[in-house]
Amino acid sequence: MTLAIKASGLAKAYGDVIALNGIDIEVEQGTVLGLLGPNGSGKTTTVRILATLLQADSGTASVGGFDVVTQPDEVRSVIGLTGQYAAVDEYLTGRENLELFGRLFHLSKFDAAKRATELLDRFDLSDAADRGIKGYSGGMRRRLDLAASLIGRPNVLFLDEPTTGLDPRSRQGMWAVIEDLIAEGTTVLLTTQYLEEADQLANRIVVLDHGNVIAKGTSNELKSQVGGDRIEIVVESAGDVAKAADLIQEFGSAPATTEEVVKTVLLPVAGGSTAIVNIVRKLDENKIAIADIALRRPTLDDVFLSLTGHATEVDEVAAPAKGRRGRKARS
Repeated sequence: MTLAIKASGLAKAYGDVIALNGIDIEVEQGTVLGLLGPNGSGKTTTVRILATLLQADSGTASVGGFDVVTQPDEVRSVIGLTGQYAAVDEYLTGRENLELFGRLFHLSKFDAAKRATELLDRFDLSDAADRGIKGYSGGMRRRLDLAASLIGRPNVLFLDEPTTGLDPRSRQGMWAVIEDLIAEGTTVLLTTQYLEEADQLANRIVVLDHGNVIAKGTSNELKSQVGGDRIEIVVESAGDVAKAADLIQEFGSAPATTEEVVKTVLLPVAGGSTAIVNIVRKLDENKIAIADIALRRPTLDDVFLSLTGHATEVDEVAAPAKGRRGRKARS
C-alpha cells in the first residue's frame, strides 16, 4: 500500500480553542478520502497544515512522500488546492486567470496559454473564456478555481468544501468533474459538510467533530454502525397498524416500531429485498391493505447524528486566519 498522505498526531490550538486534537489520517495513492464534519470540526485546519499553509503545534505529516515541515517546497510541487472561496481575479478573464496561474507555475508563455486552453475545454468554459470573471455564475467560478488548481498537473489534490454555496445543479456538475479526476488516478482529500457528497465521491471517510476523529471507514461501514436496513410500511387503516407490526415481526432483525398517527410500521431487517416479498405476502394473507412500502438504508446523516448527537450544521469557531483579508477562519 502506497500512501499519498500520512498524518500522525496532528494537533493545533488557537489560544484556548482546540482546532485539532492529535488526529491520524492516511490516504492511499489514487483514492479519495472524505473529511466529513461541520464548521469548526477541524477540516480546513487539517488541509492548511497538509498544504504547508499552516504549521501544526505537534504531530507529523507527509504528502507525496515529502515532509510538510522540512520539505515544504517539494510538497507544494506535487499538490493542488481549491479552497472554500474561489481564488480568481475578477478583473481578468477566465483565460487570463489560468494563464496567470501557469506563469506562476513557471510555465513558458506558450505552455501557459496551451494549458489554459486545455483546462477551459475540459471544464466547459471555452465559450466564456474571454469574458470577465464578474459575469461568471458561482458554478463557473468554482470550475475555474478547480481548473487553476490543476495547472501544475498535481498528483495530490486538496478540495476544501468545493461545492459550498452552489445550487444543486452546479453541485452535480462539480461532482462530475471531480469524478473524472478520480478516474484518472488523482489522489484527492475532500472536505465537506454535505453528507451526500462524501457518500458519492469518497472511497473512505473520516468523521471529525471538535478536532477529534470520531469515526473512519467506508460509507457502508459507517452506515452499519447505526444498524442495517429498515422497511417502512404504511397501511390503509390506522386500526391495522398494531396488527401489522405483530404479523411481520418474524421477518425483522429487531422489534418493529409503530407510528399510528401516520399509519406506519418501521421494521429493522437483514436482507431487505427478501423481507419485502415475505411481508407483502403475509399482510395480504391477513387482509391488511398496504398504502405504501419501502426499503430504507441508513444515510450518512443518520451516522453523523448517531456519532455526535447533533446535525452537521453548527456554529463555526472563529480562529486567526493569516492572509485571509479579515475573513473568519473556518475549520
